[in-house]
Amino acid sequence: MSNDIQFQIECLASELTNMLIEEYGWDIRRALDELYASETFSKLNDPECGLYYQGAVYIFQFLKSEIETGKY
Repeated sequence: MSNDIQFQIECLASELTNMLIEEYGWDIRRALDELYASETFSKLNDPECGLYYQGAVYIFQFLKSEIETGKY
C-alpha cells in the first residue's frame, strides 16, 4: 500500500472516530475500538475495495449501519 493511500486511510479514521464520539457520546477509546473492529474499517484498509476514495460522511453511513444492525 502506498504512503498516500495509508495517509488517506489514517485521515478518514480520525474523522470517523470523531463522528462516532459525536454520534454516540463515546470516549475516544471506545470509538477507536469500535472503528478498528468493524467490517467497514476492514474494507477501508483494502486498497482493492477503493472505499478510501470516498468521503468520511459516506463511509460513516456504512459504519453506523454496521454498528446499529450488526451487518455491513
